[in-house]
Amino acid sequence: MRNRSLWIAGIIVASVILVIVITLALTPSNTHPAFAAATAFMNAAGSGDDATAESYLSPALLAYVAANCPNGSVSACIASYTPSEWGKLIKAVFRRATPDGNSAWDVDLIATYEFGTGFSGVCIYHRVEQESADVWKVVAWAGFVHCGDEASRT
Repeated sequence: MRNRSLWIAGIIVASVILVIVITLALTPSNTHPAFAAATAFMNAAGSGDDATAESYLSPALLAYVAANCPNGSVSACIASYTPSEWGKLIKAVFRRATPDGNSAWDVDLIATYEFGTGFSGVCIYHRVEQESADVWKVVAWAGFVHCGDEASRT
């Protein structure tokens, strides 16, 4: 009887480990360089660190920022998309991503702002393309809408 209990316990433990391994294998990691670039860009731009944020932008998007953003500041552009009552960005984190070929990703982030005690559920889209072997650049962004809004995925 004791051997049977040990076998059952072993099978249960092995099953749990197998589920964890499968889940980890099938869940996109936010450590992928494209996802990390989108997240780092958004957190830098959202906190006013233009120098860091600009290092993640493609040359074409850098030119757009210089020509179209207030004072040529990417942080000012990002700040202009959200209502002032949301407050400042606390943090943006990886939500999901869709590959587009081998060298581009459509990355969705979800952000938390200061409103109340952590206004969350703000969806932000980033198009990230591979520039070289380990270098990924943000080539577009959009969104800054509540994730419950139907327009957050269109």
